[in-house]
Amino acid sequence: MLYDDFYVKSLIQTVEDWPKQGISFRDITPIFSDPKGMRMVVDAYVHRYISTDITHIACIDARGFLIAAVLAYELQKPLILVRKKGKLPGKTISQKYALEYGEAELEIQEGAVNTGDNVLLFDDLIATGGTLFAAIELLTKQGANIKEVAAIIDLPDLGGSQKLRDSDIPVFSLCAFNGD
Repeated sequence: MLYDDFYVKSLIQTVEDWPKQGISFRDITPIFSDPKGMRMVVDAYVHRYISTDITHIACIDARGFLIAAVLAYELQKPLILVRKKGKLPGKTISQKYALEYGEAELEIQEGAVNTGDNVLLFDDLIATGGTLFAAIELLTKQGANIKEVAAIIDLPDLGGSQKLRDSDIPVFSLCAFNGD
């Protein structure tokens, strides 16, 4: 199935003043209830990464899990969960970071990746980049290489994708919303 940017963007809803006043939240959950949209999104990523040297897919809690799990299955790659603090069993390492509307902390299990692993880092959207940079720190502390950051949505006005590129981390998103 061919990717249709207009169709996928039409599924993404904007929820004003959530999770707090002044935030325009881009909600991807309608994609999951639309089989055509879900297929388009997954197929776009499968076609992009099927012939790459990616060895692992890491995804960020929680909406990043949904597409990344399907992608890991389709590409037959291990899936690494990057979760909010206190959600993973066993030994973990953690990293604090700032959100555009607060502060949080992420964790990853020790040994989830190894030196030389080539990781695709997936999240639902790129905003300021704080969450992604925290995840990158957790993965690279264990020796992994970040081959690319992928997201469904980029919010370039918030600067995260540019910060990633400025740090020599390739970025790919299916669609962008520029302050609209």
